[in-house]
Amino acid sequence: MPTKTAAQRRAQAKGDYDAFLAQCPSRQLLDRISDKWVALILAALGNDGPNQPGGDCAGEPRSMRYSELSRRLAGVSQKMLTQTLRSLERDGLITRTVTPTVPVTVTYELTDLGLSLQHMMRGIKMWAETHMDEVLANREEYDTHVA
Repeated sequence: MPTKTAAQRRAQAKGDYDAFLAQCPSRQLLDRISDKWVALILAALGNDGPNQPGGDCAGEPRSMRYSELSRRLAGVSQKMLTQTLRSLERDGLITRTVTPTVPVTVTYELTDLGLSLQHMMRGIKMWAETHMDEVLANREEYDTHVA
């Protein structure tokens, strides 16, 4: 049996990924990117501003300091923000840059891989903002009938 090159093994593994299989590593990635804090960090670094009626809410991606992200993401704990940033950096979706100043300056920004995901997540975020009134009305109707 001929041996395969590393590129051939990666190509075969890529073709073998199936999120419906319990042990598929893509499930871990789906779990990670479906987290609300991941979506909001990607939106913040992608410079998605508040939803503007009739307008595009996206600006140019930018780097942000930890404190900026913390202020932008209302309700996130320091522990959750730190864990999420580390996991995104590990997956290659963001980069962390340390500048030797006094005090040390640390910034985060999207990688090309992170930017490609952020573009898709922007659509989901916009869908949620656009359809929230409908969802709330459906919840109210459902709760009225079930209770």
